[in-house]
Amino acid sequence: MNTPKRLEHALIKLYTAFHNNTLNPECCKACAVGNILNNQDFWKHLSNEHGSLQLNYVGRVHQTLGRQFNGYSPQELLLIEQTFLNACGYTTPLHYKNDKPKNPTNKGTLFKGLVAVTSLLCKFDNVPNVMDYSKLFEYHKEKPKYNLNSILQ
Repeated sequence: MNTPKRLEHALIKLYTAFHNNTLNPECCKACAVGNILNNQDFWKHLSNEHGSLQLNYVGRVHQTLGRQFNGYSPQELLLIEQTFLNACGYTTPLHYKNDKPKNPTNKGTLFKGLVAVTSLLCKFDNVPNVMDYSKLFEYHKEKPKYNLNSILQ
């Protein structure tokens, strides 16, 4: 499979953040989008609420001009972040009265968020979900339908 560069770079950054314990849904520099954008927080000015899909004036200007940040449009960045937050157990947009996970930096919680984000990133680039191993369990007449080596390549 030929992986698009933006997808490859995003997955490497998220993988590294997850394993280095530098992924934090409540920090705009350390969340999914913050990590994709090299731990910068300028993206928070694209919307008025963390976790919202609504671009504000600044976000709409960048979107209209066709600007991309590490390959992603402002609208895509907001969708990545909302997907991550929702999969981690937050009700979006973030608000102190809304639901949130008890331990937001728990590896299990973060993993759920990364699985959802990975699926979305793959969908953006029209590539098969790299986290989908469902073919491993398909069978026909009590035998595996696919060879493990052919799936992993």
